Amino acid sequence: MDNLTANLEFEPPRLVIFDCDGTLVDSQHHIVAAMHSAFGAHGLALPDPDCIRRTVGLPLATAIESLLPPGGPTLAAVVEAYKEAAIAQRLAPDHCEPLFPGLVETLDRLEMAGFLLGIATGKARRGLDFTLATHNLVGRFVTLQTNDVVAAGKPAPDMVIQAMAETGAVPASTVVIGDTTYDIEMARNAGVPAIGVAWGYHDENVLAKAGALHIINNFGELPDLVNQLMGGAVCVR
Repeated sequence: MDNLTANLEFEPPRLVIFDCDGTLVDSQHHIVAAMHSAFGAHGLALPDPDCIRRTVGLPLATAIESLLPPGGPTLAAVVEAYKEAAIAQRLAPDHCEPLFPGLVETLDRLEMAGFLLGIATGKARRGLDFTLATHNLVGRFVTLQTNDVVAAGKPAPDMVIQAMAETGAVPASTVVIGDTTYDIEMARNAGVPAIGVAWGYHDENVLAKAGALHIINNFGELPDLVNQLMGGAVCVR
C-alpha cells in the first residue's frame, strides 16, 4: 500500500452539523406562541417575542428560567406547560414550520459531494422527529443530537462531540451551521469551525463576534464554502 492510498483509507469522514430551529426551519412563531401559552397558564406577564427568540437553541429549562420573573411559579411547572402547548401545536391540522428556501437542494449537493449530515438542536427528540417527518427529511441525517438525550445542551460542546463520535469525524473534518451565538459557541467549544446564517434569530454581527468564520445569506452559498473550508471535490450542481 503506497502512502497516498494509506492517507485516503484513513481520511476521516467530513461532517456538516446543522442546527434546526432558525437554521433549517422557521419555527419562531410556534416557539413564541408556546412560551406565551406556558406563561399565560400561570398568570405571568407574556415575555417579549424578541426576548424569546434570543433564547432559541438553549435547553428548554435554561431558556424559560432566563425569562421567568423572580418569585413566580416553579420552573418545572412552566416547562411542563410549554411542552403541553408544543405538543398541542403539533396536533393542530394547520401546524407549519416551513423550511428555509434552498435547503433540500443544498442537502443533495452536500451528500453528492460525500459529506455526512447531522443535526444538533435544542429541540427535544420527539419534536425533531416530527419536524423531519413533516418535511420528508427522515434518513437524510446520519446523526441526530438533542439536549434531552445528550446531557449538556448548547453552548456546551457535548452534542458536537457525540456527533463526531458516532460518525468517526474529527474537528478538522467537521463544521457546524447555525443561526445563534449558542451554535457558534458550541462549535468553538468543541474545536470545530462554525458558519452562521443570516436568516435566523440572532443578528449576523453578533454571530461574527461569537466566532463564526463566515455568514451565508442563502443555502446556495453553503456547499462550495464548506468545500473551501475542508477541501475536497467540487460540489455537484
